Amino acid sequence: MPGPVKRWVEGARPKTLPAALVPVLVGASLAATTPIHGWWFAYAPLSGATTVPTTTLGLRFPDWLQSEFTHLNWIRLLLTAIVALSLQIGVNYANDYSDGIKGTDADRVGPLRLVGSGLVPAATVKRAALLCFAVAAVAGLILAAATSWWLIAIGAAAILSAWGYTGGPKPYGYLGLGELFVFIFFGLVATLGTVYIQIGTIPGHAWLAATAVGFASVALLEANNIRDVTGDTAAGKKTLAVRLGRARSSWLYLGAEAMVALGIIATAVWSGTLSHATRIVVSPNFTPCTGKGCVDAMVNAVPQQSWWPLLGLLGLVGLRKVVGLVRSPAEGRALLPLLGATGKAQLRTGLLFSLGIVLTAAHWPY
Repeated sequence: MPGPVKRWVEGARPKTLPAALVPVLVGASLAATTPIHGWWFAYAPLSGATTVPTTTLGLRFPDWLQSEFTHLNWIRLLLTAIVALSLQIGVNYANDYSDGIKGTDADRVGPLRLVGSGLVPAATVKRAALLCFAVAAVAGLILAAATSWWLIAIGAAAILSAWGYTGGPKPYGYLGLGELFVFIFFGLVATLGTVYIQIGTIPGHAWLAATAVGFASVALLEANNIRDVTGDTAAGKKTLAVRLGRARSSWLYLGAEAMVALGIIATAVWSGTLSHATRIVVSPNFTPCTGKGCVDAMVNAVPQQSWWPLLGLLGLVGLRKVVGLVRSPAEGRALLPLLGATGKAQLRTGLLFSLGIVLTAAHWPY
């Protein structure tokens, strides 16, 4: 029996947290490497070329990397991560509460259920969920005040969606719509929101990257729902996996992972052909001045093809061990390894994908 602290940690479902961290990580890499002096030029200091740029934390990077991070606001990034993690943990506690009081978790495999197991009173779990949502709301308000008040509406929609997954009179998770909302909020909204909060705009290739991130979250949810098909069917919880059936839901899982790969490839193609992946060469004899003509004279755009974002595909390699398990007729406890393997693959993919985006803009090793 887990202790008082461990039960809350397990109830937060750590294996699902990559769904919150990866969008922020990928969004930060996109924001940090997006040109801030116009669409056609990669970031480079236009004056004071002898000064080594630093981040807001005073960190210094190698010459080939440093300028890519000088316009990344680390305080906003921290607040964005707090919002994402608070929402993910909050939705996990909210699901625990709602499913617990409905009796859905009475006979369930997988992560510990606080209410269903009887370890924690339902009202206490509900307060924990609301506290997480409150933390997300406060951090979101600070970001909205610093960027755009429209973020309040988006944040409110995210919190309502988090509660409405299994809560309320008509939970959309019971209607088979969970995958759609996960794709929207833990894919598009989280990734693109991170980019917008940093640079106030959303470049085209960010949509492709956000699509890959969104499908990774869909696969994570599907890994959870495939495992629970038998229990959810008995409890009347009609998730998309229940509606499709065990065999067809396995194809949904594999299809989502395939879309992750396609999104990564599409981002690499865009990054390797558009001019934001163009190397900027500054003349060593350049004397800082003002005026368009001076700027034009100082830079020499050298087209650079880069496929570094394809590093993200390596993160999916580890899934080869569970593909056979997904396609097998296994159910229930036999599928317990699927969620952990999918979460680890999502985190590896996010890290490598983000690194590839940074290396593309930094033109490493050139």
